[in-house]
Amino acid sequence: MLRFLLRRLLVALPTLFLVVTLAFFMMRAAPGGPFETNRKLPPEVEQNLKAKYGLDRPLGVQYLGYLANVARGDLGPSLKYPDRSVLDIIRQGFPTSLRLGVSALTLGGVLGLCFGVFGALRQNSPADYAITTLAVLGVCIPTFVTGPLLVLVFASWLGWLPTGGLDDVRGYVLPVVVLALPQVAIISRLTRAGMVEAMASNHVRTARARGLPERSVVLNHALRGAVLPLVSYLGPAAAGLITGSLVVERLFTLPGLGKAFVVSALQRDYTVVMGVVILYASLVIGLNLLAEVIQSLLDPRVKLS
Repeated sequence: MLRFLLRRLLVALPTLFLVVTLAFFMMRAAPGGPFETNRKLPPEVEQNLKAKYGLDRPLGVQYLGYLANVARGDLGPSLKYPDRSVLDIIRQGFPTSLRLGVSALTLGGVLGLCFGVFGALRQNSPADYAITTLAVLGVCIPTFVTGPLLVLVFASWLGWLPTGGLDDVRGYVLPVVVLALPQVAIISRLTRAGMVEAMASNHVRTARARGLPERSVVLNHALRGAVLPLVSYLGPAAAGLITGSLVVERLFTLPGLGKAFVVSALQRDYTVVMGVVILYASLVIGLNLLAEVIQSLLDPRVKLS
């Protein structure tokens, strides 16, 4: 296990380096700049600002200096909000995105797993067709459609839930549901496909031949193999949910990391965008590594190689 983790770390570091490099040069290649606003700054003021943040230096020098700062754990100051550092912005927005992401992933995982197993055990029945149809609709309908619809029904018409903000626990209900609905659809489809294949496998037939109860066959033999594709999916899905969703955070006026990322990208706030990219890439790499370890624990046939 230790050798496996070391090998994965040796692969993860160049991957992270490549992501940072591509994001750095792509941000600089985009038209506009952090100090170009509707109100044109005097040339001397703009030049002083560029000199303050090192943007007047050659691009290669800026790149090497940024890598050196990142290696020391310094993501730099925000170019649009000079009194705040990138770490401060991440610390402010990340807890909100983390709570929403974990809650949505938990809700989507539990419901999707239940629906997928239920559909697989009643394959080609009306219930199976209904679950499959709902799963397809859940994948096809985007969050910018389901979000306003749920707000219209449960907030405007019924008045049960607030339209936005996080003043109390009720403020989390609609955002979490909107984020969880696509996950319920995807997870139920993955679970159903895995369960259908697992129920027809040799080891499940052997378990039934030994006279084991159907509940034990499903939970202890079929389900362990069926969730392997699901575990692979949950790594990047968790990273995406945890780092925030622009549509949901803007719709419900939530101070999350996804909203900060897009606003910073539009404002060409290079350092904030780079900080969120580094966080997202690190989460994807780390959660994928965790998914591989979990796969090896669920199925001894999966080798850590």
